[in-house]
Amino acid sequence: MVVASIRLLPSPLLSFAPRRSPYSYSWRSHPSLTIPFSSIHSKASTKGDGGAVELGGDQTELIFLGTGTSEGVPRVSCLTNPLLKCEVCSKAAQPGNKNRRLNTSILIRHPNSSGTHNNILIDAGKFFYHSALHWFPAFGIRTIDAVIITHSHADAIGGLDDLRDWTNNVQPHIPIYVAKRDFEFTPLPVWHGQNYRSLGFRFGNICYISDVSDIPEETYPLLKDCEILILDALRPDRSTSTHFGLQRALEEVRKIQPKRTLFTGMMHLMDHEEVNDSLAKLLESEGLDAQLSYDGLRIPIRL
Repeated sequence: MVVASIRLLPSPLLSFAPRRSPYSYSWRSHPSLTIPFSSIHSKASTKGDGGAVELGGDQTELIFLGTGTSEGVPRVSCLTNPLLKCEVCSKAAQPGNKNRRLNTSILIRHPNSSGTHNNILIDAGKFFYHSALHWFPAFGIRTIDAVIITHSHADAIGGLDDLRDWTNNVQPHIPIYVAKRDFEFTPLPVWHGQNYRSLGFRFGNICYISDVSDIPEETYPLLKDCEILILDALRPDRSTSTHFGLQRALEEVRKIQPKRTLFTGMMHLMDHEEVNDSLAKLLESEGLDAQLSYDGLRIPIRL
């Protein structure tokens, strides 16, 4: 067993540590900025992520497992409404349509010295099983080497019970298995409604903020020189008390000035093609490279 660690800087809001239980996961408050984890057993770690998708030796990927709201898209209430047809939900019901969105979640896939990949999951919401069922076999992902939680709502933690499949059948527990020098996750404290703190995370020059209604001034310096910003954008017309709408999200993009922005957490009022066509015009008029993400999107990143 090797003890590795991941550092959450600069705000000591969360700590994650494996524990002996059928579920083998926990999270708690912690005064320290350095969080130790026991690595997975060497036999389990050599299984890697299945090898179905071959990448370059130093290629890191970010995979969008889900890009939707808590209830997901399509909504059952829309598909069963005899009086009003919801165009986005109708499209989302079609196989392979990019309007189909499960709970917001990403997976960072980072190569390791053994020739496989370490997989770090951010959020396991109530639809996590369905996302994993679809994308893990498709992308050859087998192990989960860490789970990081942004906040305690059901769309971020409701799928934690499903991790039993991994701890019972794939690996003995779900820790962080990277060298101390390899990763720094910087918490990005934001507001997700009045007096409710949520966390975004920065890893390398990637900034991920999935649930946000306001960004405190003290968080902006942590967003400096962001290359890829992944940002909450619930609906096209307005913000709510707990989430950015598209226009507010664009205001933040102009303030943060990332090189590229991918919006996430979209509800059924956001038609993928229509909104992206509109956003493409901002690249011509303002130089803003911003688009909606979608479930299953894979992008290469540098860490």
